[in-house]
Amino acid sequence: MSILVNKDSRVITQGMTGKTGQFHTAACREYGFGKECFVGGVNPKKAGQTWEGLPIFGTVQEAKKATGANVSVIYVPPAGAASAIMEASDAGMDLIICITEGIPVLDMIQVREHMRKTGSKSLLLGPNCPGLVTPGEIKVGIMPAHIHKKGRIGVVSRSGTLTYEAVAQLSELGLGQSTAVGIGGDPINGLKHKDILRLFDEDPDTDAVVMIGEIGGSDEEEAALWAKEHMSKPVVGFIAGVTAPAGKRMGHAGAIISGGKGTAEGKLRTMEECGIRTTRNPSEIGSLLKEVLNSSN
Repeated sequence: MSILVNKDSRVITQGMTGKTGQFHTAACREYGFGKECFVGGVNPKKAGQTWEGLPIFGTVQEAKKATGANVSVIYVPPAGAASAIMEASDAGMDLIICITEGIPVLDMIQVREHMRKTGSKSLLLGPNCPGLVTPGEIKVGIMPAHIHKKGRIGVVSRSGTLTYEAVAQLSELGLGQSTAVGIGGDPINGLKHKDILRLFDEDPDTDAVVMIGEIGGSDEEEAALWAKEHMSKPVVGFIAGVTAPAGKRMGHAGAIISGGKGTAEGKLRTMEECGIRTTRNPSEIGSLLKEVLNSSN
């Protein structure tokens, strides 16, 4: 069991024929059941062609009809990425994973409004995210494959590199993952920490969760408050940006402290008040989870 993707997922790549799309699609096909899971690509200018044996379609709708795809991953450059998300949503994809970084915020506001107006049932992961991995089964996105190990720990993170760090620590300690999910750090995005915590809580094969956040916004606090009321499994947390100065944008577009809100200390305090064990040292994420698991046994 896993969340969002597994060996039965059928994936198309929007932007597969670009350099980035080709590189990562090839890597994803080499992982787990990738050769069965990745079934085609979309490029209106190259419809009817093939790449590495995969058919290229003119639209997402055509690709879905021909292949039965239910997941789309997007590597389209920033100027066209919002249109690509809306096209995948209109085609009724179950899950849309947008890797693209640098999509204008106004474009994402339009995407959100479009999905709301059309009553879209699609789940959006990202944009500006590394994707997700269900170890041993499927990798969709840009996460390094070799650090993952199959197991029963869920990982959700706003930071790409810290996702990798947490996963590598867990694997080294013999704690495999059910699914590792990077939700991205843009101010307007799809699935939030809270949504992923809910999915992990409902997954019978996830025993505990690592939640990694960043300064800026209030998503982590909202997730912590939800977890306090509803989560039946232990969660450990880390927030990046403890030393970040207020008012200065740090890395991700969403990582800005404003009006005293969104500080790392404030987020950590809320998480701790909600029963989530936290660390201020990223190198201790794995060992903290192991400690929590040992104490609950």
